[in-house]
Amino acid sequence: MPAATAYRLLGVLMLMGGSAAHVQADTPPADLPALGAMPEAASVVGVSSGGYMATQLAVAWPERFSGVGVLGAGPWGCAQGALSLALNQCMMTRRGLPALDTLEQRHERYAALEQVGSRDALRQLRTYVWHGDADATVSPALGDLLAKQWQGWLAEPDEQLRYVQRENTGHGWPVAMPKDAPIDPQSLGDCHLGGGSHVLACGDNVAADMLDWLYPERPVQESEGELRRFDQSEFAVKGLADSGYVFVPEACDAGGCPVTVALHGCQMNDQAIGDTFARYSGLNRWAEEHGQIILYPQTESSMANPQACWDWWGFAESTWQINPLHDTREGTQAKALMAMVERLQEAPDAPAEESTQEAD
Repeated sequence: MPAATAYRLLGVLMLMGGSAAHVQADTPPADLPALGAMPEAASVVGVSSGGYMATQLAVAWPERFSGVGVLGAGPWGCAQGALSLALNQCMMTRRGLPALDTLEQRHERYAALEQVGSRDALRQLRTYVWHGDADATVSPALGDLLAKQWQGWLAEPDEQLRYVQRENTGHGWPVAMPKDAPIDPQSLGDCHLGGGSHVLACGDNVAADMLDWLYPERPVQESEGELRRFDQSEFAVKGLADSGYVFVPEACDAGGCPVTVALHGCQMNDQAIGDTFARYSGLNRWAEEHGQIILYPQTESSMANPQACWDWWGFAESTWQINPLHDTREGTQAKALMAMVERLQEAPDAPAEESTQEAD
């Protein structure tokens, strides 16, 4: 193992032995709360496999989202239900680049069966695409294709799409670590090479740049927030972990805040790096300033999915399916994620005293 990689992994393990492990050991996860979140302005963002899944959700339910952000991933439908394509055409490009015409035919077939959302709803989304030009895990050419795909879908791509190509940057999610963070940024992934936790110590606040784009002219609504662990077991499907995280600013306890679903990448789940992504992605700082709920669902590793990726090639679907529906409204992980969003958007239960008074 190279010394730099060993050092990063040691740093991550030290972090897991600190705050993240403490939260897990001493705080049993509660149910995901109903917070009366705003249904009109939800967004979904993700990196790597989480980026592929973010696009899948946005395409499946465009009427349920206002924006989508994707880091380090390629075009929607790329794997077409085949692991061999996922590895050789959607990460590396040994088989050449995927053909957007073929993927568009896939989308049209799903649309005819009402397995994805309407074209009109898709045209309205705001979209943010980011890719490092030194990404050795997912070829930067695939980021170009994703941006081109969205350009063909959006009503006014010049107004709705922001595509960022960062020079000398590897695979992962760039962060600007706060000065008081109890972790050395160098224990994270290297900005140029990626690796380690895939949380890249680049000094870039990509979370703020992305959310500013997805929510233009959003008013300030400052309040402190709390990162909470919640029980995912009621949403259990193949590939999901027992618990996830949700960040809730105090201003959002009363309802009316939008939700952003934030999807980690492979090797970035709680088992691998603790709450590093959920705590240091930069999304929470923006959420505290603007009144936003951030949902961090978690995957787990398994024989079928050893790196705990989100399902963007069909592993979580029934083994007898010739054409897995992971990238449609019927996808098992996609439905579980939407159920979590729906829970957050439900009206909170009335306090016990109010319920008693109404009964009297």
